Amino acid sequence: MKQKSRKNQVTKISPFADFFQRESTSSLLILLAAILGLVIANSALSDAYFEILKTEVFIKIGLFQFNMDIQHLINDALMTIFFFLVGLEINRELNTGHLAGFKKAIVPFLAALGGMLVPALIYLFVTDFKDLRGWAVPVATDIALAVGVLSYFGAKKSGFLRPFLLGLAVIDDIGAILIIALVFSKGITIPWLIISSLLVLVVVWFKKININTTFVYVILGILLWYGLYETGIHPTIAGVILGLLAPVTPIIEKKYIDIDELKNVSTVENAIKTKKIAKNSVSVVEWLEHVIHPWSAFLVVPLFAFANSGIKIDSKTFELMLQSNVALGIILGLVVGKPIGILLLTYFTKFSKIGQIPKDVKWHQLLGVGNAAGIGFTVAIFIAKLAFKDQEIQDLAILSVLVASVISALIAVAAFKLSDKKS
Repeated sequence: MKQKSRKNQVTKISPFADFFQRESTSSLLILLAAILGLVIANSALSDAYFEILKTEVFIKIGLFQFNMDIQHLINDALMTIFFFLVGLEINRELNTGHLAGFKKAIVPFLAALGGMLVPALIYLFVTDFKDLRGWAVPVATDIALAVGVLSYFGAKKSGFLRPFLLGLAVIDDIGAILIIALVFSKGITIPWLIISSLLVLVVVWFKKININTTFVYVILGILLWYGLYETGIHPTIAGVILGLLAPVTPIIEKKYIDIDELKNVSTVENAIKTKKIAKNSVSVVEWLEHVIHPWSAFLVVPLFAFANSGIKIDSKTFELMLQSNVALGIILGLVVGKPIGILLLTYFTKFSKIGQIPKDVKWHQLLGVGNAAGIGFTVAIFIAKLAFKDQEIQDLAILSVLVASVISALIAVAAFKLSDKKS
């Protein structure tokens, strides 16, 4: 009888667990790529490295044509794939994930808000409200590296910290996207803005009439990217828009499947490969995440890290960094501002009873999450490249992000180790 009853069970696949596992794995590759870029930039291959990155590429597709050097091609074109994935993650979290509903969203939302406001204020005070465009650099969190630290060293017994960090990082990404779109866009070209808006409406209409051909949306995505590029809005926002518009409806319609068939199906990846999955277990958004994530995590972001972490460091570099208010503002913003902002607003939600935090979650665990969120890296470097046009200040900002990220990671590991000893 027991064997028979198992046949009618429905197994729910967890996209969150699958995402968390792959994100933590990719963090090692990103770290290695950044170290490699830094080493090559300070070796005999330095000239060749920078010369390749500055090589102009002429691209022509029909009537559309533009020039970009390889570094901008990586930062403005390839990184659109990364931001498409970010859009998908935001979409999923808001609809079916840890941000779906007020009670679920309020704790990470306010924590993320504190983790953005306090670093920005610290930067502004340290720089005496000069170099204003740099305030956005310490606002950003690198989700891959933060998740990696929590996964390898975090308090694994707590079921609260992981979704809390992911929700916090997703909201942080929303903030970074708004900053990129509103602060770092160039002067708006109205005709191209109208064209881009019409393209978005076409995507919405195609979604409404159930056009599901991937190739159609790829073409529309390329056109939207070019439209935003000509408009003056940072073109990577095209990826975010398409990710947010992706449907959250089920991709596989099957009422149930025998539990025996699902013995080896423990992740979204295996489920999609075998097609053995319960109805509503995987939506279009989750399927797209599965397809896009390897390209983003194991190619695009490591390539970005390799191309943008390569800065020249000599005996005077760290001395200049310590003398620079911009560098100090970024470091203090990420190392001090992030955890303080996150802790303050998290405890505000607890004591005000707006949100709920499990009683077994300790302050040093939240401190660990706060410092893990201080690992800025990918998005922080991305914003630093947009914020500072002077190459020397840009390099100092990137170096500051790298230093702050290392310090934040070490403090996070220490906090998690302390948590393990006390548990």
